[in-house]
Amino acid sequence: MQTIRTFFAQTFGIEAWLAMALTIVVIALLLSQIAHLLFNQLARWADRSRTVWDEALVGAARRPAHLLIWILALAWIGRVLLAHWPDNDFAEELVQARNVAVIIAVAWFVWRFIANITRGTIARGREGGQDFDVTTVHAISKLGRLLIFVLTAITVAQTLGFNIGALLALGGVGGIAVGLAARDLLANFFGGLTIYLDRPFSVGEWIRSPDKSIEGTVEYISWRHTRIRAFNKNPIYVPNAVFTTIVVENPSRMSHRRIKETIGLRYDDFDQVEAIVADIKTLLHNHDDIDNTQTLIVNFNQFGASSLDIMIYTFTKTRNWVEYHAIKQTLLIAIGRIIEKRGAEIAFPTQTLHLAQPPEP
Repeated sequence: MQTIRTFFAQTFGIEAWLAMALTIVVIALLLSQIAHLLFNQLARWADRSRTVWDEALVGAARRPAHLLIWILALAWIGRVLLAHWPDNDFAEELVQARNVAVIIAVAWFVWRFIANITRGTIARGREGGQDFDVTTVHAISKLGRLLIFVLTAITVAQTLGFNIGALLALGGVGGIAVGLAARDLLANFFGGLTIYLDRPFSVGEWIRSPDKSIEGTVEYISWRHTRIRAFNKNPIYVPNAVFTTIVVENPSRMSHRRIKETIGLRYDDFDQVEAIVADIKTLLHNHDDIDNTQTLIVNFNQFGASSLDIMIYTFTKTRNWVEYHAIKQTLLIAIGRIIEKRGAEIAFPTQTLHLAQPPEP
């Protein structure tokens, strides 16, 4: 380094402090270029691995590393200038500024690392077709970045000489005032935290509430609200606090879909009821799309106002809405064929009028 400084001083005829500053800049440029080449090589090695951690680490460290090099270089140049002009009193401020910049660079690295891990985990999961909860991944990412922000703010305040204890005490008093003024905001925050921890639903699932006119597919869950896309494609923005006070159904997590129908026969077909019930039971037991391990009921249920009612209660193996209706259609047509084969008919609302014969004169 002394040789480089002497070269600048003799070649360009500049003073020693300026030669020293130029030397530091040259060294910073060299280190920055070396770091660039090193990170390129590390990135190539990381691309060959199957994990997301090394790629996230290399991608997160690239820019903060360059920033850290120039922070240290500028701090070194500042020391050179202070040595050349010793009358100023900026030494302590320079050290504080350097320390704050280093803290911010490290926090930036951790922030980018968390973001890269989140994106990489979701991308790898979708590529591999894995069944994982995207909502939980985003929740952990948000909590991690929130923790980094709070720790960075506290560390920077302590580095600048603030009394952390007094700030926390003041924050406690101010927190009461803010809490009273922002109850809804805090309620939504803790409602979002409850959703992340209990996971009653996740992004992409279909939910509905019998208490509110809420039904649709969950698109996004933030700390303040949840965005739901209704079936008419309108977005519904629901404050998270609402989910702590209402009942939420999650049909996306159903194990089966239920078929519950009542078939009415004419009273004239009473003699065929038992045979029709037996045929329908056989049909359901032999159907590949019906889960026979679940409840399966086919019974003559009641004498209706104008029909003999047969109750059909069973479950399909599929949970898909479209496939369910196709299976249901096939079964109803087959049941109609059975009734027709037995010479019976499906009843429709009728009334019989009995006229009393007048007495003969």
